[in-house]
Amino acid sequence: METGGDVLWAIAAITFFMFALIFERIGYFMTAHRGMVRDATISWESRTERKSWSAHQIRDGMVSRGVATISGTLPLIQTCVTLCPLLGLLGTVTGMISVFDAMATQGGNARSMAAGVSMATIPTMAGMISSIAGLVAAEMLKRKVNYEIELFQDTLTMDH
Repeated sequence: METGGDVLWAIAAITFFMFALIFERIGYFMTAHRGMVRDATISWESRTERKSWSAHQIRDGMVSRGVATISGTLPLIQTCVTLCPLLGLLGTVTGMISVFDAMATQGGNARSMAAGVSMATIPTMAGMISSIAGLVAAEMLKRKVNYEIELFQDTLTMDH
């Protein structure tokens, strides 16, 4: 962490936050999701009338709330995936500033420049690794979310 500079702490924090959100979504699908679908289905099926315009509007509202619940923190996870390489790039720029500062103050001293170069490359690598890992998890979650949304919409039938 010392070699990569302060930006590594920000990348670590964003990565931890991102994976906490990913595990939260996985936990939701393993526990609370079935209950949410069951409650919405019971509420919809208990209606005596499901064919009118107002019934369709009520169903649309239920679907909308369900979609928001199913999607949950997925947009925030995708934002974290996007933010990680940008923070890595910030680390690169910060490290290169150190290299140029070392060149200006100490001439062409290779040791002082090497510290800045490692400070420039380590955050870039950390940001890319975090982003790739988060991208894989977010894509898997996105597929699960889309599948569950479609299944939820099909569960609330309109013509009984």
